[in-house]
Amino acid sequence: MTAARHLCLTGCTRGLGRALAEWMGGAGWTVSGCGRNAGDLRTLRGALGERAGTLRPLDITDAEAVHTFAEEVLAESGTPDLVVNNAGLLLPPGPLWEVPAEDFRRILAVNVEGTVHLLRAFTPALIARGSGVIINLSSGWGRSTSPGVASYCATKWAIEGLSAAMAAELPAGVAVAALNPGVIDTDMLRTAFGEAAAGHPDPSAWAERAGPFLAGLDASCNGRALTVP
Repeated sequence: MTAARHLCLTGCTRGLGRALAEWMGGAGWTVSGCGRNAGDLRTLRGALGERAGTLRPLDITDAEAVHTFAEEVLAESGTPDLVVNNAGLLLPPGPLWEVPAEDFRRILAVNVEGTVHLLRAFTPALIARGSGVIINLSSGWGRSTSPGVASYCATKWAIEGLSAAMAAELPAGVAVAALNPGVIDTDMLRTAFGEAAAGHPDPSAWAERAGPFLAGLDASCNGRALTVP
């Protein structure tokens, strides 16, 4: 019998992360992941049933905690075939010069440093096995700009750059790529769009498109700027 493929996903308990976790579990993948809320993780574990892998509460900005989480995933559920850096933060819209310094530090810590922590924790295992795909969630605002979201744009343009640079460092068989998921009605989007976010697809509808797309990726995606169809 062929072993189930394995997804490891940050920010797996709400919005896009929760929808993707449930879609992948339904498609037969083992799903490991992390989120901030232990209760939400228990709910996800119940929804995934036998497809639940290693699910742990985690602050993605804590490098040591991320390393420990990766060790647990590798020991309990094995090396992932697909790693998705989904955890992210969007500040309320406003001019950059009015963003408090602590808020700017926080969005950098979550969106950029948190991504790097996970890359450092899992990439060596994928290299050792000789295969695997890493997807770093970017945004349309990682390839364009809008007023009021300069801090978010800064982090997502960073994700595009670090993904492209890292791709050139990887050996054959292992891939990393930035992914624009599209515009989806999530709590995060409502921070920027308010009620107008309701005019966009919900996470479950998005997962019906994104799940097959992500499940079909292989090492040929290395270094590409991807967008969910």
